Amino acid sequence: MKTHHQILIAGGGNAGITAAAQLLRANKYLDVAIIEPSDKHFYMPAWTLVGGGVYRMKDTIHEEAEVIPKGAQWIKDYIVSFEPDQNQLTTKSGNVYSYEVLIVGAGIQMNWHSVKGLKEALGTNGVTSNYHKDYAPYTWECLKNLKDGDVVLFTAPSTPVRCGGAPQKIMYLFGDYCRRHNIKVHIEFTSGGSVIFGIKKYADELMKMVNKYGIQLSFKHDLIAVDGAAKMATYKVTDANGITTEVQKKFDIIHVVPPQSAPDYFSTSALADSKGWFDADKYTLQHLRYKNVFGLGDILNTPNAKTGAAIRKQTPVVVKNILSFLNGELPAAKYNGYGSCPLVVGYGKLILAEFGYDNKLMETFPFDQSKPSRLMYLLKRYVLPWLYWHKIVKGQM
Repeated sequence: MKTHHQILIAGGGNAGITAAAQLLRANKYLDVAIIEPSDKHFYMPAWTLVGGGVYRMKDTIHEEAEVIPKGAQWIKDYIVSFEPDQNQLTTKSGNVYSYEVLIVGAGIQMNWHSVKGLKEALGTNGVTSNYHKDYAPYTWECLKNLKDGDVVLFTAPSTPVRCGGAPQKIMYLFGDYCRRHNIKVHIEFTSGGSVIFGIKKYADELMKMVNKYGIQLSFKHDLIAVDGAAKMATYKVTDANGITTEVQKKFDIIHVVPPQSAPDYFSTSALADSKGWFDADKYTLQHLRYKNVFGLGDILNTPNAKTGAAIRKQTPVVVKNILSFLNGELPAAKYNGYGSCPLVVGYGKLILAEFGYDNKLMETFPFDQSKPSRLMYLLKRYVLPWLYWHKIVKGQM
């Protein structure tokens, strides 16, 4: 068994697979290995639509073996520790793998356990989440069974999250569904944050959706406990003076977005910053201390949206900089912080938010993308999934 590789990739999700594919397209003679324990590969951006009843969960899942690029070695194992001073890492099986260059695309960890009672309640009594493959279909079951007078809560934690718009997208689908079926419900967005969206142009349009659907906004509300049987949610609420209190809210349905963090096995490593994230130069995505280590995707501490669109722009930068590093050159390619958030605001309507570092707008199309668009909805529903499976994971864009 080979235990040393020229380029070792930690994680076989979007970031790791795309990086491997682009590296091998640039030079098919590179020695690339991917460490990934899962047999399955997921297209998570479609899980909102699964929860809304317009996409099939099975279409978001492929075999991991299908997406491993030709020429890359797949090491099917769990990483338990990183030893960057020795240019190596250790896996659950006890094997130690060394490298010339390491790419960390380890993703983000869903901390279901951080909300008391949540793990036990999920999938029953109206407690659901599109952030888990097992429960996104249950969200649709909850939506179909809505009735007059129901109270529906949607949560968002104060931690960084994968796809920051997802906590709201399903909420707007619920609102639209109720309008179309003349169901009178109470919808409330309970967020640990302080604003509906960080960029005013998009926030203004989202507020129109909030008003259209009659949604109540409750900011600085962090969910800390769920009692499914009693249908009670408990929040830690922080006021303007930083004083916290606990508030309970009854619900018939609650869509929960769990607190999130860097994976435990990474956050305690020498590669992590003080908050557990990959300590990167925000432009080159090279580690600040270990120059033969690069980061990609949700694991980064860079101030950009944690989205698949960000990975698509980060990957060519990392690939170019790794090739430069292997040639003894300084990394010159730079990432501008681009991220995209396709905000579904109803069935057949989508606001396409695109922005970079410092919330600089970076829109692609020659029209106002803050306005709800059917064309942009079709892009998310049909075009982007096709591009993902047929182009992105193959390293072709």
